[in-house]
Amino acid sequence: MGMEEGIKDNASSAPNPRHTNQSRSTLLPMRGLQVFLMFFVLVLGISVVSMHMIKYLNIQTLAPSALISSYDEKATLESFIKPPLSAWHFMNDSELLWRASMEPGRLEYPFKRVPKMAFMFLTKGPLPFAPLWERFFKGHEGFYSVYVHALPNYRSGFPSSSVFYERQIPSQPVAWGEMSMCDAERRLLANALLDISNEWFVLLSEACIPIRGFSFVYNYVSRSRYSFMGSVDEDGPYGRGRYSYAMGPEVHLSQWRKGSQWFEINRGLALEIVEDMVYYHKFKEFCRPPCYVDEHYFPTMLSIGNSYSLANRTLTWTDWSRGGAHPATFSKADITERFLKKLTRGRGCFYNDQQTQICYLFARKFAPSALGPLLKLAPKVLGF
Repeated sequence: MGMEEGIKDNASSAPNPRHTNQSRSTLLPMRGLQVFLMFFVLVLGISVVSMHMIKYLNIQTLAPSALISSYDEKATLESFIKPPLSAWHFMNDSELLWRASMEPGRLEYPFKRVPKMAFMFLTKGPLPFAPLWERFFKGHEGFYSVYVHALPNYRSGFPSSSVFYERQIPSQPVAWGEMSMCDAERRLLANALLDISNEWFVLLSEACIPIRGFSFVYNYVSRSRYSFMGSVDEDGPYGRGRYSYAMGPEVHLSQWRKGSQWFEINRGLALEIVEDMVYYHKFKEFCRPPCYVDEHYFPTMLSIGNSYSLANRTLTWTDWSRGGAHPATFSKADITERFLKKLTRGRGCFYNDQQTQICYLFARKFAPSALGPLLKLAPKVLGF
């Protein structure tokens, strides 16, 4: 009995092979489901975090074809040298001057380049002689570009057919006789330098008019061996009298020059002005009214290192005979055939070291009322 009971007890305590296999078969799917759930939760978490990161960092995903097409477009020479359709951008002055200083200033290019003239208008707002300039430019597309620096709150309304359409650049306020005037001129030059085809740079105001046809102007400028900027060593209170010895050692009294604000310069000199870090701060600090910096900064700095490049005269006719701080202004009653013919005849100047009677290509200062008679007489007298 005892032995049987012992055997029975042993038999009841021994494991059942069938029951064990069933437990294992049930446990394996449970573990697989747990692993799958953990993996699913992990993937879901990573996805959610990634979506938030993309939204936070503003990362844009591109398809492989988009990446390839974008790279190809940027890699072509044509896309690199093609100027933007609009003159507007979102660079500040420091960024703009730095960007413009990187532009080439060489004489030879590895592509066909038609050199253009950049006409840069420094204005408070409207351009009253825009119709006259439109006629001047007509038929000469590809040989010029236009840039307008107006007050920051001014927005022009030129139609898309106009040469002035979307040619206004980002600007800052300008005060007469102060460094902000030269800042505006540097801003215009920097924007114009972004177009590799621009070779000559003409500064104009809203009160300026052309007094020769475009072809004549283009040939006169392009064939000149010199840039047209006045740079005179003038005695008296309005010349050397404006010099401050604090300008040294960068600028000595013997180097002090005066010239007209309205200039035409080539690409090399434009780059010199945009890149300047030597003279700018000296003139900004020590040339203040009655030292008018726009009459001295560019003429002085360019004559120090590039006097051989300057014709030492301006291409813009101005009447200072009435005296005062501002030149004479001409209105509708002043515009006659005789008056316009007088503007086109110089009193004798030099062009490529030869004396000539053709000294001016532009004139100022004109009131808006002069537009009507100018449009009427331009074809007969001015040639456009």
